[in-house]
Amino acid sequence: MAYRMSFKWLKHYLPRSLYGRAALILVLPVVTLQLVISIGFVQRHFEKVTDQMTRSVVLDLQYVQNAVHGAADLADVTVIVDRIAAPLGLTLTVPASDMPTSGDRRWYDLTGSVVERTLHASLDGLGPVILPNTSVVELWFESTHGPMKIEFARWRVSASNPHQLLVWLIVLGALMTLIAYFYLRNQLRPIKRLAAASTEYGRGRVVPYHPSGANEVRAAGHAFLDMRNRIERQTQTRTMMLSGVSHDLRTPLTRLRLGLGMMDEEEVAPLVRDVDDMQGLLDAFLDFARGDAEGEAEMVDPIALAAAILADGERMGQAVTAGVMDGDGDVALRPLAIRRALENLIGNALRYGGNARLSVSMTPKALVFCVEDDGPGIPADQRDDAVRPFTRLDPARNQDRGTGVGLGLAIVEDIARAHGGVLRLGESADMGGLKAEIVMGR
Repeated sequence: MAYRMSFKWLKHYLPRSLYGRAALILVLPVVTLQLVISIGFVQRHFEKVTDQMTRSVVLDLQYVQNAVHGAADLADVTVIVDRIAAPLGLTLTVPASDMPTSGDRRWYDLTGSVVERTLHASLDGLGPVILPNTSVVELWFESTHGPMKIEFARWRVSASNPHQLLVWLIVLGALMTLIAYFYLRNQLRPIKRLAAASTEYGRGRVVPYHPSGANEVRAAGHAFLDMRNRIERQTQTRTMMLSGVSHDLRTPLTRLRLGLGMMDEEEVAPLVRDVDDMQGLLDAFLDFARGDAEGEAEMVDPIALAAAILADGERMGQAVTAGVMDGDGDVALRPLAIRRALENLIGNALRYGGNARLSVSMTPKALVFCVEDDGPGIPADQRDDAVRPFTRLDPARNQDRGTGVGLGLAIVEDIARAHGGVLRLGESADMGGLKAEIVMGR
């Protein structure tokens, strides 16, 4: 647990997408390898080469320095300039003017620090060391004939283009990373296509999908297609079975109702109520078993759908009003299933409360249908039980208005899950009763 907590903060800075994590896995080793090579090998290599080259020039500088110190006058110094310094590739100026008080070196000149350090450690009386650029080195001494300046080419003390290897490392590393990224993207595209097809099917939409990519991805794709086909066959079989059951069970109930209608009303009144209860039970069972089997997903305006449900409720005399209707656009839904879910929620709200309110909220990422009432609500500790099939919370919500069979919220949750969403139960802030929300991704 301590190990997990210590790295929990790192998750907030890591990419969440598959492409981002793949790029991080690809780039991080390349960058780390370049840094290790640059710091652990290249820099040390150039430092050693620079130190050796500088020490070889130090011998020439010491020879010229001793010769100048041993010269009797400036005429002898001139001879030293022509016969010693010039053949050694050194530019000697004695006496020199405008001697600086301190050395100068560019901050990014990495080998310049090695040159300066080696020269100061090897030459006595060395003053400021000037490294204005990569082409010349300027040394200042105090001599018996005044300030002395010695200049020579920079390439004699450090390798030319010392950062060329680093540049090649960066350029080639970036190029190979780019090539690897394009290759990796082609490998990740089948995974994203499989994820997209799975997501759409979870929302009740069947999109064309053909397995591709590596063998493992193809195997997962074929397994997904087999699963989807099996579910589709089961759905079709269930739809056909429900059609037969609905016809076979409703017919005898209709005959019973007709037969009872021909008898004395006072004597058959209890039997008629029993037939009505059986009809209600049958309708509830069929609705729960049907789920989202009927209808295909299509682009629907949720606000228009809610308005139609409210209009039907008004014609039926239901005390249901419109709440906030926010957002616009169409969403892929099974309109018959969503209508049945909202009508169940409104029916439950009016059964246990006096008034109900239907609201719709759409954002770029989510769609929310909300039904609120002014009834007693459902306690927080019983909300999980409320959505279970055949579960009735009569002690909490029964007000002698009918108990049903405990399938209303179960049907709604089943329809919400078939659309890739969830059913959330809470408490209405202003009405005080139950707040039921169907939340679906767009």
